[in-house]
Amino acid sequence: MDKQSMNDKIEYIVMFISEFSKKHHLTGRQAYCYLKEFGTVEILDEFYDVMHTQSFENMVMNITAFCHRKGGVLQ
Repeated sequence: MDKQSMNDKIEYIVMFISEFSKKHHLTGRQAYCYLKEFGTVEILDEFYDVMHTQSFENMVMNITAFCHRKGGVLQ
């Protein structure tokens, strides 16, 4: 992966965590820890090529549902 692609991926993941934290009224750190607990940071990294083509609103909703199915309490 070239440097620009890596930077794009990192920027997407940071923005996703920010949008997730806003939606669920969490700090950025709380959102990151919650997402990390359910393995979703790794999913964001692995499936970036598909996920970045979707809206943040859609992806936040989908990842929230994923975490909930794995025992997360946020809805």
